[in-house]
Amino acid sequence: MSVLNGKKILLGVSGGIAAYKTASLVRLFIKAGAHVQVIMTPASKDFVTPLTLSTLSKNPVHSSFFNQDDQDAIWNNHVELGLWADLMLIAPATANTLSKMATGNCDNFLIATYLSAKCPVYFAPAMDLDMYKHSSTISSFSALKQFGNVMIPAENGELASGLSGEGRMAEPENIITFLEADLESKLPLKGKKILITAGPTYEAIDPVRFIGNHSSGKMGFDIASAAANLGASVILVSGPTSLNIKNSLINVVNVISAQEMYDACHLYFNDVDVAIAAAAVADYKPKVIAVQKIKKATDEFSIELEKTKDILLSLGKIKRNQFLIGFALETENEIENAKLKIQKKNLDLIVLNSLQDKGAGFQKPTNKVTFIDKEFKIEPMDLKSKESVAVDILNKVIEHFYV
Repeated sequence: MSVLNGKKILLGVSGGIAAYKTASLVRLFIKAGAHVQVIMTPASKDFVTPLTLSTLSKNPVHSSFFNQDDQDAIWNNHVELGLWADLMLIAPATANTLSKMATGNCDNFLIATYLSAKCPVYFAPAMDLDMYKHSSTISSFSALKQFGNVMIPAENGELASGLSGEGRMAEPENIITFLEADLESKLPLKGKKILITAGPTYEAIDPVRFIGNHSSGKMGFDIASAAANLGASVILVSGPTSLNIKNSLINVVNVISAQEMYDACHLYFNDVDVAIAAAAVADYKPKVIAVQKIKKATDEFSIELEKTKDILLSLGKIKRNQFLIGFALETENEIENAKLKIQKKNLDLIVLNSLQDKGAGFQKPTNKVTFIDKEFKIEPMDLKSKESVAVDILNKVIEHFYV
């Protein structure tokens, strides 16, 4: 999965012949799973039509502060666009547009949006050879880099003037490759390996029946997805669940029983930097599993149970430098029980859920958690989507390594 997947990209198109390449660029962004909005300078419309880019991006194209043909003259909010974007790319970036960006000469909608943008800004220069090497252009490059903007270098090749040399805008495929590589290199969990458990375990009674619980696995899957989006390499050990996840950075290991989850966790634990135990593992299992289906022969039926191996406890005993995070789902004495679990299982952080909180627990899209670290610092969080809780958990991981 591309690191551009889900990203909100603002593409600024200025008036150079290379503008015709933006049709292919928008298609590649959409193919990568990005959401794209396009801003065109008036001059760029001579090289590619707004209709083309609107159709490909599936969004209206912006060019001015209000639409001339609109009788109500509704204002196009450049500030809102600048805040919407996860990243802004100006391609092609002509000498004229680069100069305006460098000096703040705000005479069109594109520059106004650029000056309002809070996200990373990339620019792909496109101009003739002598223009590319001119001192004023080099000065613009220098100023924009000092502002924190990232330059996607022009390529060598045949130019519109008939000359051949540096100044040709990078090909759309190369721009995508550049953006992906640059974004990946800046991801805070790049190079980290994280082990995550998710879902329930099923403990067999006979070939047909099992003891299980109501865990959907969503919390663990959301953590895995968020970790991969932050650059981590993830091993997701999942009990039985209907959920699926596709990401080249996530290795899904499917298990059924607590013993299988125990074995998988111990197989990978020594090689990871972080372990997050979000699975709802069965505490007990039948002592004897019937070989054949048990018949309904009596009014009463009892099953002798024995404890399963405590996965988190076992990992806490052998951990070296791993950052170990556990979950606690409690119905009473929540804080006290969570603190005891931190000490007993040698945890660095516990994510406490209470079934007393509305919107928390199994089979819900939301969760309300309290973080408690090994120093017993307590941090209650608001009710949030499980996706947002996953990000909060991983922010704790980032703080551990980098703060």
